[in-house]
Amino acid sequence: MKIVPITQKEAKAFVDRYHRHMNAARGSVFQVAAEKNGEVVGVAMCGRPVARHLDDGWTLEVNRMCTDGTKNACSFLYAACWRVARNLGYRKVITYILESEPGTSLFAVDWKLVGKTNAASWNCKSRPRVDLYPLQNKLRFEQTN
Repeated sequence: MKIVPITQKEAKAFVDRYHRHMNAARGSVFQVAAEKNGEVVGVAMCGRPVARHLDDGWTLEVNRMCTDGTKNACSFLYAACWRVARNLGYRKVITYILESEPGTSLFAVDWKLVGKTNAASWNCKSRPRVDLYPLQNKLRFEQTN
């Protein structure tokens, strides 16, 4: 496997095709692809943190991680995201996974489990919204080494 460049449009199309429970992220600071035998087998999209209080200018979030199921592709991409972000001057990269997911790929590349979020809707009386995705607790991981 090797890391190859991918356009935002191509990454979004891959995510829309293969991701189990989310659509592509709206935008990204950068995106990378994993290629095996000449075929893209996974993409990662990194952008500003969704949570405003984490958006300090030094932190990026892996907003989408998506593969076609190729073994070790997630770990390979998480490690690449940290290398790229660090080389761009960022000090931390975070990501979230569903509480029901094991996090094996993140543990494999030495990301640290740092917290848990409680599922909550963005819908409120002053600004009604429709929840597009199932509300589930998530685990937050980060890399700072």
